[in-house]
Amino acid sequence: MIQPSQARPIAICLFSRRGKILVAQGNDRVKQEKFFRPIGGGIEFGEYAIETIARETREELDVAVRDVRYLFTLENIFTYQGALGHEIVLVCDGAFADDTLYARDVLYGRDALESFEAYWKTLDELRRDTHPLYPAGLLERLGDL
Repeated sequence: MIQPSQARPIAICLFSRRGKILVAQGNDRVKQEKFFRPIGGGIEFGEYAIETIARETREELDVAVRDVRYLFTLENIFTYQGALGHEIVLVCDGAFADDTLYARDVLYGRDALESFEAYWKTLDELRRDTHPLYPAGLLERLGDL
């Protein structure tokens, strides 16, 4: 188990359709801040990042993935719900095994704590939105791709 004083490895996936990426909407009740974040989660011991994407997507959206590949790594130090966090974020690209999911404007999911909605957003929409995209630095890095 990772202690609060340790960095946590996570993997996220940039599922995309027609120039948009899928981002889940989250809420930090302490900061009273809504935000967006790609689908993903904690890498379990003995698990590769690509396996994490498959497991987290199955757990959160109840869907299978294909063609997952590593893109780059970010480091993220943040505060969420009043607690300091530190993540090493492996950013991946991938696709849903079920192509009909790309026709949906909203996907509904559930993580360990709560239900959420995920939306398809362009990078320009995310830049203009008052709700930030996390992890920090992701939007800038995506502008380089």
